[in-house]
Amino acid sequence: MTKKRKRQEDFQKVKLKVGKKKPKLENATDTTFKTKAIQIPEQLKEDGVLPMQNRKLNIKDLLSQMHHYSPGVKHNALLGLKELLSQYPFVIDAHLSSIISEVAAVFTDKDAGVRGAAVHLLQFLASKIRAEQIAPFFPLVSAHLSSAMTHISEGIQEDSLKVLDVLLEAYPALLTDRSIILLKNFVELISHQQLSKKLKSRDKLSWMLSVNPNRRVTSQQWRLNVLTRLKKFLQAVVDGSSDTEDEGLQEQKDNSHSVRNPICISWKLHANNQQHIQLFESGGLRPKINSSFRLRSLTSVMDSAEKGLSSADNLKGFIEIIIPLLIECWIEASPAQSAPILGNLLESESQQLMQQVLSIIHLLWKLTKRHDETYKMELWLRMNYLVDFKHHFMRHFPYSLQDTVKHKKKDSCKSNRNCMKSSNNVDHLLLNLTLCDIMVSLASTSTLQTDSGWLDMIRKFVTDTLQDGSKLNSKQVNRLLGVTWRLMQIQQNKVTTEPLIKAVYTLYQQRNLLFPVRTLLLKFFSRVYQKEDLRTQRMRSRSKVLSRWLAGLPQQLALLGLKNPELSNQLIDIIHSAASRSNKELLQSLQATAARIYDPLEGTLVLLPAEAQRRLVQLVYFLPCLPASLLACLSRCCIMGRMSSDLAATLIGILHMRSSFAGWKCQVQDNSVNDVDYFSFLFSTLIGFSREELTSLQGIRGKPHVSQTQLSPIRLYLTDLDQFLHHWAVTEVICHSLSTIPSQSQCFDILQTGICKYLVGLVVIPDSTAGSVLCAINKLLDQACIISENLHRFLASCCYSLLYFLLTIDREDAEHLQKRDMLWGSCISALALLPRLLRLMLQSLQVSRICREELPVVAQLLRLLMQHGQLRSHMITNEFLVQQIIKDIMTLKSGEVQEQWLTDLHYCFNIYLASHPQPPGPINTVY
Repeated sequence: MTKKRKRQEDFQKVKLKVGKKKPKLENATDTTFKTKAIQIPEQLKEDGVLPMQNRKLNIKDLLSQMHHYSPGVKHNALLGLKELLSQYPFVIDAHLSSIISEVAAVFTDKDAGVRGAAVHLLQFLASKIRAEQIAPFFPLVSAHLSSAMTHISEGIQEDSLKVLDVLLEAYPALLTDRSIILLKNFVELISHQQLSKKLKSRDKLSWMLSVNPNRRVTSQQWRLNVLTRLKKFLQAVVDGSSDTEDEGLQEQKDNSHSVRNPICISWKLHANNQQHIQLFESGGLRPKINSSFRLRSLTSVMDSAEKGLSSADNLKGFIEIIIPLLIECWIEASPAQSAPILGNLLESESQQLMQQVLSIIHLLWKLTKRHDETYKMELWLRMNYLVDFKHHFMRHFPYSLQDTVKHKKKDSCKSNRNCMKSSNNVDHLLLNLTLCDIMVSLASTSTLQTDSGWLDMIRKFVTDTLQDGSKLNSKQVNRLLGVTWRLMQIQQNKVTTEPLIKAVYTLYQQRNLLFPVRTLLLKFFSRVYQKEDLRTQRMRSRSKVLSRWLAGLPQQLALLGLKNPELSNQLIDIIHSAASRSNKELLQSLQATAARIYDPLEGTLVLLPAEAQRRLVQLVYFLPCLPASLLACLSRCCIMGRMSSDLAATLIGILHMRSSFAGWKCQVQDNSVNDVDYFSFLFSTLIGFSREELTSLQGIRGKPHVSQTQLSPIRLYLTDLDQFLHHWAVTEVICHSLSTIPSQSQCFDILQTGICKYLVGLVVIPDSTAGSVLCAINKLLDQACIISENLHRFLASCCYSLLYFLLTIDREDAEHLQKRDMLWGSCISALALLPRLLRLMLQSLQVSRICREELPVVAQLLRLLMQHGQLRSHMITNEFLVQQIIKDIMTLKSGEVQEQWLTDLHYCFNIYLASHPQPPGPINTVY
C-alpha cells in the first residue's frame, strides 16, 4: 500500500446521509441551562413610595435641586421643601441632617430670593425642631451664619441678620456657645481695623466705624440694625448665665425659678423616720450642701475661646473694642453741641440708636458682675470709661423725644408724657434711666465727693420722674427703682435717702397701678425696710415714710380681698415679716384692721386660697390684743368650713399659746387673751353653731333633715357629711385644748354652765353638736366633777336620740353611714363613764308611749347594750329596768306571732343578765 493511501485512512471523511442527524463531536460544549425566579419584594421597592409634594418631587429630589446652578430651581426647591415638610412633618426627623446642611449652605447664596426663601424655611423648621435635636448640627449652622455675616456682599450681610433673628428666637442657648466668634462678626459688620503707623505691633489694632455707600440703607440705620441684634445676643448671654446676681430689683418673669417655695415638714413623719430634713450651711439665697470637697468648674479646663464672655480676659477684650465704637455711634446720633442742656430733642432714629448703645453697655455691665473679682472689674471700668461717659453721655442729660404727635392727640398725651413713644416704639424715659443705671454703677461711697455733680443731676431726675404723676410701665419702674436703690446705697444718710423714699411712696399712692408695677414697688419698700431694720438696731432712727407705708398695708389687704390673690400674698408676706420684727406701727394698724381681715363672711381670710389663709392664721400670733369680738370672728371662721380643719387646728393652737394656760415660764402679754373670752371661744367652736343658727333650727320638722323619736324630747338636725367631718375634726382639737388646762374640775364646771345655759331646753340640736358635747364630757370628766341633774337628763336625751338615729339609718344612705362609728363611740363612752346617764336613758324608754314601728329599734338597742363589754356591769346593775322594758314590750306584743327581733332580745337577756343571781320578779312570768 502506498504512503498516500495510508494517510487517507488516518483522516477519513465521514459521509453524511440525507435525513440523518449529524453526530456530536467528542469535544462539543453543552450550552443548555435552567433558570429559577428569586422573590425580593423589599429590595425591588423604589423611591416612589416616599412622600411627594404637588410637583411629584420627594425629599431626595428637592435636596438634590439645592445644588442646581439656576436660582429659580433652588428657590422652587426651598418652597417645595417647606410645602412637603408642612404636609409630612415626620420627614424632618428622618432627613434632619441633610435638610439642615442644605438649608444652611444657601445662607451665602448670591440670589436674594433664594436667601429669603431659606430664611422662611429656617423659621418654619425652628418651630418644628427642638433644641436637643438640632444641637449636633448647630456648629455647621453657626459656621454658615458666620460666613454670611462676614461676606463681602452687602445683601448677604443684611440677610444674615434675619437668620440671626430666627436663631436667637428659637435657640438662644446654642447660639451663645459660640459667643466669641459671633461677637467679632458683629464688630466687623459696623467697623474695620486700622493699623496705626505709630504702632509697630499688629496686636494693637484700632477699630473705626466703616461707611459703605453701596448699602440700601443709611450708615446710621445699618448700625442700628446691627446693634439691635447685638443687644439681643448679649441679652441671651446674660439670660443663659447660670449665676444670678443680686441687682436689687429684677423685672418680674413668668418662670418658676423666681419663686422661693418653703419646705413643708411634717414632724410626725420626721419623728417616725419617714421624712428626712436636708440641712444646709449658711448660704444666703443660694444654700450649699456642706461638703468637704469642691468640684472643679468646667471653665477651668477650657481654652479662652470656649469660655466665651465667662472669661474675664475675653470680656475685657471685647469691652475695649466695642465701647469706643459705641461712643462714636453716640456722637453721631447725639444732639448738636450748641443745643440747650434741658429738654434736648432727638430724632426718632437717633434715639433708637442711642437706646441700643446704652442697652449694650448696660448688658456688658451686668456681665462684669458675674465674675468673682467684681470690685476690680468695676474699678477698671471706672478708670477707663468714666471720663468719656461724663463728657459724651451726661453732657446733654436728660434727653427727650422730638414731638411729632398730631395736635388732635395733644391733650391725651399731655397727662402721660413720660410714656410717650414714637411710631418706632422709642421710650425716651427708658433711655434716660438706662444711662442713669450705667453711671451710678461707676460710683461708690468712696468717690462720692468726686462724683457729686453728676450724681445730683441723676438724683433730681429720678425724684422728679417719681413725683410727676405719670403712668409708668413695669420696665420703666424696674429701672427707676434700681437706680433709686443704688443712689441710696452710695449715700446712706437720712437727709438724702428720705426724699427718694418719699418720691417712691408718691408713685405708690397712685390709683389703678398695673399689677407688675405694684409688685415692684412692694418689693422695693420691703427691701428698704429690711435694710433699715438692720441699721436701726444700732442707730434707732426709722424713716417716717416707711412707717406710714407699713401702717397702710393691713388696710390695703382688707380692701383687696380676692380681687388680686397674688398681690394679697405679697402683702401678707411683707406684713408677716414686719410683724415678726415687732414693728409698732404695723402691729397697731393690724390690730385695728383685724376684724375686717378675719370677718367670717367677707373677710380676707375666708376669701383667699389655702396657702394665704395659713399665713393669715399665723399673723394672729403677733396681734397685740385678742378681744372678744375678734375671737368670735375667729370661732366662726373655724366652724363655717371655709378653711380646712387642719388650719382651724393651727388657729386653735395659736390661741392656746397666747392664753394664760399655755404654761409659759415668763409672763404673757397683759390682756392679750382674757380667760373668759378664751373659754367662750372654745365653747362656741365646740358647739359649731351660733345662737342665731340654733334658734332658726327650732322650727324645722320632719325628714330628711330631722331625726325624731317619741321617747326623747330632743330631735336631731342631720348635717351634711362635709360639715359633720369638719366639725368633728375641730372638736377633737378643742377637746385636746380643754384637757391641757390645769384645773379640770373648774374647766368642767364652765363647760357644764355653758351647756345648761345655751343648749338645755332646745328641741332641735345638730347631730354634730350632740356628738361634740358628749366627746368633750368624756374628755374632761373625772372623780372631782359634779354633774347637775339638768345636764344628766340632757345628755341622756342626746344619747338616746343619737342611738336611735344610728339604728334607723338606711343602708343605702352612704352619707350618714360614715357618721356611725364616731357618734356610736361617743355615746357608748359617755354611758360607760356615767352610770347614772345609762339609768336615766333606760328610765326614759317608756315603750307604752311609742308606736309599734319603734319597738324593734328599742329591742335592738337593748340587745346591743347588753352585748357591749364596757356596759355589761352597768346593765346588770339596771337589770330591773331592763326587765320592766321587756315586760312592757311583751305586753304590747301579746296575742301576736313572736317575731325574730323579740326572740333575739330574749336570747341576749338569758345569756347576759338572766344567768346572774336576781330577786324574783315579773320576768319569771315572761319566760
